[in-house]
Amino acid sequence: MAEPVFRPLEEPVATFIEEISHSRKQGEARQLTALFRETTGFEPVVWGGGIIGFGHYRYRYDSGREGEAPLAAFATRKTRHTIYLEAKFPEREDLLARLGKYKSSLVCVYVNKLADINLVVLRELIAASTKETIRKNGISETEI
Repeated sequence: MAEPVFRPLEEPVATFIEEISHSRKQGEARQLTALFRETTGFEPVVWGGGIIGFGHYRYRYDSGREGEAPLAAFATRKTRHTIYLEAKFPEREDLLARLGKYKSSLVCVYVNKLADINLVVLRELIAASTKETIRKNGISETEI
């Protein structure tokens, strides 16, 4: 059986960020790392797929499929940052309305540059999404 791509890696976060070719994106990845760390209280870990995650939990779907995922995460891509959020939580729409310039999909918020958004609101989004992930999955403190 092949090893899953989406898993924590051993690569140091600082090394991973240094490999980002665009200097502004590199600086913003450092800024996002600090913001996520302060908001979640978890240390960053590089995950497969170029994701920086904070905290982790095991999930199991009704289908029996299971795996591991970060509680909160982002990825810095060539043209934008992808911030991963829960699809639904009570504060989501209100916070997104106050975030600034972004695009979104069901579980992702795409930001071209951090200057386009309100970082205080982003912090609130991360906190609310993480809280919902914990609630929705029935995660206890010992499982994180």
